[in-house]
Amino acid sequence: MTPGPDAPPFRPRWPWCNGDLQTLRDTLHPPRLPADAGERLLVDLPDGGQLLALHDRVAEPLGLVLLLHGLGGSSDREGLRRMGLALQAAGFAVLRLNLRGAGRGRPFASGTYAACCNSDLAPVFHLARQLAGQQPLLGVGISLGGSILLNACLDEDLTRQGAVLDGLVCTSSPLDLADCSASIERPRNRIYQRWLMRRLVDQTLADPAGVTSKEQRDLAATSTIRAFDQAITAQRWGYGSVERYYQQASPLRRLSSLALPTLLLQAEDDPWVPVAVARSQQGRHRQLEVVITRHGGHNGFHGRGDAPLACWGDRLTAGWLQSLIAG
Repeated sequence: MTPGPDAPPFRPRWPWCNGDLQTLRDTLHPPRLPADAGERLLVDLPDGGQLLALHDRVAEPLGLVLLLHGLGGSSDREGLRRMGLALQAAGFAVLRLNLRGAGRGRPFASGTYAACCNSDLAPVFHLARQLAGQQPLLGVGISLGGSILLNACLDEDLTRQGAVLDGLVCTSSPLDLADCSASIERPRNRIYQRWLMRRLVDQTLADPAGVTSKEQRDLAATSTIRAFDQAITAQRWGYGSVERYYQQASPLRRLSSLALPTLLLQAEDDPWVPVAVARSQQGRHRQLEVVITRHGGHNGFHGRGDAPLACWGDRLTAGWLQSLIAG
């Protein structure tokens, strides 16, 4: 497999010339997106809640792509919506999912999501297969969204029921959660972490089921992603400790059982996710293709010659998926 015939080598677009500027580009210069025309769908969860998804249809689709946001994101984030539009332009229908507690889906389910939330994804995959019909069902995950989809595709209970996805693209996705958490805690990433924490705390406090007094105290004293995962994520998802959560919810330890074609896109200058883990997996797994660029930041990949609503990373993703189903 190759990244696709229409994806030349990545060259940063001026003035987004380093990893931080690539990462912040959509925040500093938001793309002018069209009105959101996605059809609202609610997916029933085992605990009685629901997840909100947006279905973007196209005529005679090549397949359906389940598109998943990252930490602190939602179906409305600029980078995710732009990726969705690029996939639609390439001929794919798209299902943009809000994880438990995220974005406009916050009122429909209690709790928050985790890097391994397969019980939430099982009914989503069931719905997505119905929507895809006889066409391929593919996945694209941005940042932690890629880790979440990868974990689901490595889950024995889900895969025993049949192939979860027919192909997957993970963009700037951590394979080792502890490694990524330590990277975000570096002093140079203080502003990033503060931004992420504000989003995580706000979505937790807005839980329709409320938060416990202990959670309130912990949140008030929490200033790092690791501390948030210890106080909220590890406890709510039954891990007990952040160390156990990071170990068991990291896709890295199960990659040898990967059974579907997967592309992992990573930049050397990603300020959040260290590149060393991705590099260590190059050529190790038959179904995993690892593409590492010198520049691109964290889910940036804004390159020379980009169309207004499709960056290099979007085009790479769409081209790889087209080549996959054509092959």
